[in-house]
Amino acid sequence: MAYTTLISIILSHFLLLTTKTLAGKVPAIIVFGDSSVDSGNNNQISTVLKSNFEPYGRDFYDKKPTGRFCNGRIPPDFISEAFGVRPFVPAYLDPAFSISDFAEGVCFASAGTGYDNATSDVLDVIPLWKEVEYYKEYQKKLEAYAGKKKAKYIIKESLYLISIGTNDFLENYYSMQSQRSSQYTEDQFQDFLLRLAQNFVHQIYRMGARKISLTGVPPMGCLPLERATNYVGGNGDGCNEKYNNVAKHFNVMLSGLVERLNQELPGIRVVFADAYNLLLQMITNPSSYGFEVSSVACCGTGLFEMGFLCDKLSPLTCTDANKFVFWDAFHVTDKTNHIISDFLMEHVLDQFL
Repeated sequence: MAYTTLISIILSHFLLLTTKTLAGKVPAIIVFGDSSVDSGNNNQISTVLKSNFEPYGRDFYDKKPTGRFCNGRIPPDFISEAFGVRPFVPAYLDPAFSISDFAEGVCFASAGTGYDNATSDVLDVIPLWKEVEYYKEYQKKLEAYAGKKKAKYIIKESLYLISIGTNDFLENYYSMQSQRSSQYTEDQFQDFLLRLAQNFVHQIYRMGARKISLTGVPPMGCLPLERATNYVGGNGDGCNEKYNNVAKHFNVMLSGLVERLNQELPGIRVVFADAYNLLLQMITNPSSYGFEVSSVACCGTGLFEMGFLCDKLSPLTCTDANKFVFWDAFHVTDKTNHIISDFLMEHVLDQFL
């Protein structure tokens, strides 16, 4: 009798764990944002901001450049794999993939874009509103492919990764050609961006999104390009603390937005994916994370190169990107992305497992 009771308890415990696992299952990863998460959409549009050439992608599968601004994978790829979906998230505009692939994950992100439409105009990339239009189109294709019931399940249970905002400051507000800096103070511009972020989440919520990760902006004053520009003397050792302080302040605002969204929208679960401090630690104390260099990037001189300036002809490009926090002057390496993704999975995204 006792043996039977024990077996019943074990079976009940197993069924409870199984139910919890199924309840938290994420069928697909759906991505919106900028170059931090773009897996190749810019390859298919008319813009100079591309990375579909060597040495980009040299540590990706088959050593192929895909349009990711990295030597290998970017966070959505690692996160997708961690959820047991697939080891990378394909770009929606990539003709090599179809709706059968996108049913398990799809990326609408565009390098160089921002919350503000004026940001996407700088380098003629896909604005955020157009990413949403592609998402609408995707939903129709998904329903035709999987059926109405399955498509509704995928849309509702998928994890939505949103990573955007850095370009709004560095390529828009702080650029010499910016009109926004004459229209808004720094605080007003951040309020403006926050409203745009809120409207965007409301929009995809109305379209069925329920599990959402909203990513903060990085310590943008410590990107190699900004360090090189900021340092008087040219060796790239000085972070722009003004930019970092703006990033920290904006992240506090985004965190507050996440709290309000969870209170306002029934059935939604929004988390704030903040890796600011982690990346700053990697930059200020690289050896603790197995890096040797954090002040400059792997590609070229490591100070100014990005996109077409970082090509296979760059004679100074490093041989081992794993020693570097940054891949090019704006973007981190595959190894850095992996560390950040593991951190987010353990401390932020674990509630969706």
